[in-house]
Amino acid sequence: MEINEDIVIVGAGIGGLATSLGLHRLGVRSIVLESSDSLRTSGFALALWTNAWRALDALGVGDSLRQRSIHFTRFQAFSANSGLPAAEISLEADNKPIDYDSRCIKRQEIVETLEKELPPGTIKYLSRVISIQQSGLYKLVHLADKTIIRTKVLIGCDGVNSVVAKWMGLPKPIDANRSAIRGYVEYPKAHGFEPKFCAYFGGGVRIGFLPCDHKSLYWFCTFTPSAVDYDEKIEGSPTKMKQFVLSLANNVSKEAYNILERTSLDSLYCAKLKLRTPWNILMKENIVKNNTCLVGDALHPMTPDIGQGGCSTLEDSVVLARCISEAIYAKNLEDDDQLCKIIEVGLEKYAKERKWRIFNLISTSYLVGLAQESNGKVISYLREKFLAQFTIETMVKMGDFDCGKLLS
Repeated sequence: MEINEDIVIVGAGIGGLATSLGLHRLGVRSIVLESSDSLRTSGFALALWTNAWRALDALGVGDSLRQRSIHFTRFQAFSANSGLPAAEISLEADNKPIDYDSRCIKRQEIVETLEKELPPGTIKYLSRVISIQQSGLYKLVHLADKTIIRTKVLIGCDGVNSVVAKWMGLPKPIDANRSAIRGYVEYPKAHGFEPKFCAYFGGGVRIGFLPCDHKSLYWFCTFTPSAVDYDEKIEGSPTKMKQFVLSLANNVSKEAYNILERTSLDSLYCAKLKLRTPWNILMKENIVKNNTCLVGDALHPMTPDIGQGGCSTLEDSVVLARCISEAIYAKNLEDDDQLCKIIEVGLEKYAKERKWRIFNLISTSYLVGLAQESNGKVISYLREKFLAQFTIETMVKMGDFDCGKLLS
């Protein structure tokens, strides 16, 4: 069976749903192919900085999500070696843009909110892409159930192991030689943790705690395996994962340690960190090629050290939807071939607008992680003196970005 569609998005994660919603808001139809049988709500939570909230506002869902989260008032950093305060910055709107905001929100809340705003039938479940072919100006997307979708535009939002990125010829993301264990805790009543981002840096680890609302908290522990006593076998054992994190958290506050202890074994997740080398992003054909483009982790997986993975994905979605709609409505085109060519101009504009922003995010995230996590004597000394303050200020600065409205 062969189906014709103008715009096909692969992956119903945050990037795919946000891109489809952005297009929908602008009167452009798309479908989203999802390999699973239902909306993927796995994953615990995301820190969303001002840039993400501006993008969510552009999509028309920001206020709804704010009602389910709490605003951070400050960012505190401590030494993971001594437990002593190392840096602090206010996250209040004083002397900042009026729409300044920073929160942590459950991933499930984000994807469900985006999905509810889409027209019924937009997401095509059990639609696993197995191959892609170029056919003149069109793409033939082959699904596992033998369906073939003929499309003018193909957008890959299918994550780090993107099928679309592979078809475009992008090199695989590289191993950052670091790993992360993440956890999520729910309390029967209010947890009493202040509305702040609290983090511990140094000694080969970064441990952070972020309240999502008054009853739930998200935490992360990134680490350099070569710098700590780490056995890869723990990745398959939640019990050993928890014991490992607790062993690294000797110098966190009693309150923070209790959060780790309280985490249930089914609320732990471990993964190796990967990133796209930033210079790959500077080549246009790695972002856009033959009316095919990439969004989010499919394009720019990065280390989580400045909390911009999900935020930058939302930026991508708004910019891409705007560029495609501007191209479509710029001329009254009836011929499909002409439409394909004019959309290509829009996609190239997207690539041009995003490449340096993405380059900066990947590079900054890697360097901030190095400065915050390293156990080297020189960097440890510099971190105690000024790098801790500099890095958290850099994190906040990178989040103060405006991708613009859907309509330029």
